[in-house]
Amino acid sequence: MKRWKLVTCAVASLTALPLAVAVPAGAAPTGRYRAEIRRTAYGIPHVKAADYAGLGFGEGYAYAQDNVCVEASRLVTLAGERSRYFGPDAANDDPLTGTSNLDSDVYEQAELRSGVVRRLIAQPAPLGPTREVRDLVRGYVAGYNRYLRDTGVSRLPDPTCRGAAWVRPMTELDVYRDLYHVVQLEGAEQAIAPIVNAAPPAAGATARARPPVLRKADAGSNAYGLGRDATRGTGGMVLANPHFPWNGIGRFYQVQLTIPGRLNVTGAALYGTPLVEIGHTEHLAWSHTVSTAARAVFYRLTLAPGDPTAYLVDGHREAMTRRTVTVRVRGADGRLSSVSRTLYDSRYGPVLADGWTTANAYAIRDVNARNVRAMNTWLAMDQADSVAQLRTAQDTYQGIPFTNTIAADSTGQAYYADASVAPHVTDEQLKSCAVDGPEPTLDGSASRCAWGNDPDAIEPGIFGPSRAPRLSRTDYVTNSNNSPWLTNPDAPLTGFPQIFGDTGTPRSLRTRLGLDMVRQRLAGTDGLGPRGFDLTTLRRTMLGDRDLSAELLRDQLVAYCRAHPTLTATDGSPVDVRDACRVLAAWDSRTDPGSRGAVLWREFLNGASSPALFRTPFDPAHPVTTPRDLNTADPAVGRALADAVQRMASLRVPLDEPLGATQRYAGIAIPGCPGGEGCFNAVYPASPVLQANGTYPDVASGSSFIMAVALTPAGPRASTILTYSESANPNSPHHTDQTRLFSAKQWVPDRFTDAEITADPAYRTTRVAG
Repeated sequence: MKRWKLVTCAVASLTALPLAVAVPAGAAPTGRYRAEIRRTAYGIPHVKAADYAGLGFGEGYAYAQDNVCVEASRLVTLAGERSRYFGPDAANDDPLTGTSNLDSDVYEQAELRSGVVRRLIAQPAPLGPTREVRDLVRGYVAGYNRYLRDTGVSRLPDPTCRGAAWVRPMTELDVYRDLYHVVQLEGAEQAIAPIVNAAPPAAGATARARPPVLRKADAGSNAYGLGRDATRGTGGMVLANPHFPWNGIGRFYQVQLTIPGRLNVTGAALYGTPLVEIGHTEHLAWSHTVSTAARAVFYRLTLAPGDPTAYLVDGHREAMTRRTVTVRVRGADGRLSSVSRTLYDSRYGPVLADGWTTANAYAIRDVNARNVRAMNTWLAMDQADSVAQLRTAQDTYQGIPFTNTIAADSTGQAYYADASVAPHVTDEQLKSCAVDGPEPTLDGSASRCAWGNDPDAIEPGIFGPSRAPRLSRTDYVTNSNNSPWLTNPDAPLTGFPQIFGDTGTPRSLRTRLGLDMVRQRLAGTDGLGPRGFDLTTLRRTMLGDRDLSAELLRDQLVAYCRAHPTLTATDGSPVDVRDACRVLAAWDSRTDPGSRGAVLWREFLNGASSPALFRTPFDPAHPVTTPRDLNTADPAVGRALADAVQRMASLRVPLDEPLGATQRYAGIAIPGCPGGEGCFNAVYPASPVLQANGTYPDVASGSSFIMAVALTPAGPRASTILTYSESANPNSPHHTDQTRLFSAKQWVPDRFTDAEITADPAYRTTRVAG
């Protein structure tokens, strides 16, 4: 039986809609936008509407109920006003860019005044937004603003922004500009500081500055696409395990979006985006992992003699363009002042501060600088119900910004593609045009080094779909952020343009572990029962919390320290390591919250990152099992163990301290470890080193929206975990409820059909209109 709740403004009780919007059972909501928000356990919203505008309205309203303050902060960022409200020196609200408020404001104001996003969205589809996307965005903005207007800033349930002067309504341009930042996360967004601080060298300067270094976004992921030969049924399965920030605007929002007969998709939407980026429909599921393809290409400019603001191309002089941006800044005394910066551009893109001398400068060209097609692509994927339809969606719009796609459908077809936007730089250009600088850096003085074109590409300068790495299988495909090469070791991918990634090179420990977990499951040698995946074994594989570095090296370290019970620390002190040997020998080589030895192992690895850590080097003929074996001949090995024991003693941390006592989020013990250590369930505390209080800082990123789904002819069967939970509001009952599930390795049943949704004991529904 349906239970209707009229909402006040207290999200904590999830009675969230004022009488002006909530509509009782049997009544028809009136207004331009209409939707039904059905919530199940853990506050997960299932939004249903008759059209895309209504669907966006319902999703925008639900999202605001749960995360209005995070979005309000983002809108301040997009307006270039963080320095006005929060001061210039603090970090902005995007953990993926690592930028100060002042640099962020200059960048945002320059982009806003350039009108680039307005021009891009003014294009007709497929380059500009489709009609469906425009309707979805329009409704989303209306729903968010309706919640804000009806609740009132002074009565917002989240104390983070309640009554704040910086809370304002959303605009459609905000949504598109936010998307524009998302698509450039692996490119220009990582060069904000060098872009906004660029300036020509002072007169008479002769010293050569160092070339720029591109910061990498702290994002990654794992994913499996399992075909019918790898599962115990006839259909396919997908494991989604994106690694993204746990705080701020980079989080995922779990939601189901339904227009009866036209759209039914559930999964994860990046905050502020009105569609599902990772999820499943009735017969198709997919996930994304950050790909190795280059998004940004640097060009070294040869400057015109006597003029550091002009450069030469094929011997002809071109002047840089410049824009001066002024932002308002609040000082320590609370007074506002103005700060101005001049930004410089070239034919290739923005000029950077780093490496700018009287002879040369560097510019960055982002392949996604004209991409607002991502939303078209994802919405078309949300409408797809087979691998073939997903591929058509991606080939039609070519808007995936920086990720691989791993998918499977109910026919048992598994599919991998790096269908992301990649710059059309040939292998020959990478060789003949390469100059000093970050990889790839090309010679900007030669027009032959410009990007090429493909006949099947949606726009000039990018590789067309026919050149992208792809693999279809009936057993499995995987990716854990290495290149496409070993998507399936039985069918190595080669022959694709080098700009997509390398081949024949070492794989990360996380990639190797992911492949080994599949191998063992298909052989039935992992202790989980008969071979082949079902939903139970997929969940247990995901959260088995194996640590591959320990499996490869722990026994040899134990043997070494037993033979050398006293080792010398870096400071020259002798350290008794016998207790450490006993702890490591007893450890199960896993990173469960109760695992004793995982903390000591991490502290050891922190000091043992010598290139010679492995005795057996990488062998391209055995890429999943090499390198291996501990190089105990390297003095760094013994020294690292002595240092770890010494440091833990100084912090009064027992050598057998359970991992969950040191690795936490909001006071909750968290399983897993950093991916570089060899964990599939990768979690990253803000620092990998124990702090003075004997714990790691709170987990800042890692496993986020985890989805295990089996696609059967009768429909999907799935389980999910949103590791940091649905709401950023500390007063919400859904602020850490799924985090506690994650700590206990429990899952949320996926409610997909109307019958499943309405049968949930926590089911409640509200109709909204505006």
